[in-house]
Amino acid sequence: MTSFDRLPIIDVTGLFSADPAARAAVAEDLGRAAREVGFFYIRGHGIAPERIAGLRAAAATLFAHDLDWKMACHIGLGRGHKGYVPEGSEWYGSGRPDLKEAWDIGFEAADDHPFVIAGQPLIGGNKWPALPGFREAVDAYYADVFALGRKLFQGFALALGQDEHAFDALVTCPPSKLRLIHYPVDLSAEDAPGIGAHTDYECFTLLLADQPGLEVLNGLGQWIDAPPMEVDGEELFVINVGDMLEVMTAGQCVATTHRVRKVQAERYSFPLFFACDYATKIRPLPEFDPAGTLAAHYPDISIGDHMWSMALQTYRYLRDKVAAGELALPENARATNTFGQFKTLEQAERE
Repeated sequence: MTSFDRLPIIDVTGLFSADPAARAAVAEDLGRAAREVGFFYIRGHGIAPERIAGLRAAAATLFAHDLDWKMACHIGLGRGHKGYVPEGSEWYGSGRPDLKEAWDIGFEAADDHPFVIAGQPLIGGNKWPALPGFREAVDAYYADVFALGRKLFQGFALALGQDEHAFDALVTCPPSKLRLIHYPVDLSAEDAPGIGAHTDYECFTLLLADQPGLEVLNGLGQWIDAPPMEVDGEELFVINVGDMLEVMTAGQCVATTHRVRKVQAERYSFPLFFACDYATKIRPLPEFDPAGTLAAHYPDISIGDHMWSMALQTYRYLRDKVAAGELALPENARATNTFGQFKTLEQAERE
């Protein structure tokens, strides 16, 4: 992890080209940014402004409703771990609840899907509020940003020395969550964390936000601002490496620690956490661990069990169920904040 002071910008237009050389050139840029920073902006992503505007309008309408209305779709009701997340429901690295509310939407899976029948957590249907046009707007955005994630995953495959389609079969019905996150206005909470310091659990994240607040930890223990950016009228996505890409590269690509600081303006953000199917076992690729000695640092756990174990340790309603013995952590579950550069973080917070 380098001493970067800003995030690089990568034009990913070439990933959509029929020319293999153009795709390879973008992959080289992706690999460099993943190794040296772990966070970067992308342009040329192809997501229409109208699609983004529709999502924002749907989120604003949703969160304007009163708490009782939203709690009827609480994330803890039913199966699948999807729906409304009230403020104060999540605890990350700060040891304090996060100051935000959210609505979690996942890859849609019917009740007769084999993964649902197998009882995989995080897989199932979504909770759709009774709002005209909401599902249509959010579904359309999810489809577009998930397709972009597939294209980026092919770019990462090339960057890791694989065939560009090497990972395609690992993504059929994944626990890839889209979060609609709302940070209410609170002028007295400017210095409180919106989301405490953490890494993302999946392969990588695609993020849009409308206000500053995101900060990324560099190799010197400094917090670097990563505000929303626009180039030639195009909103840029922020992409960051997650825990599973760190495992695949045996730590050469680090799941960079980040946080959201509270800002005075109302803030919306929309991360899509791109994951492989629940049962996928992630291991260091041979190219990054030729002697097979680094695999011992990564316990035998599926990507889904890793995500579920993090949820069990983060969401208040799940933590309560674990404490009551109703749920248990998967075998080989890691504690939270064990990826990324949390030793560097501890040093930064002492200074």
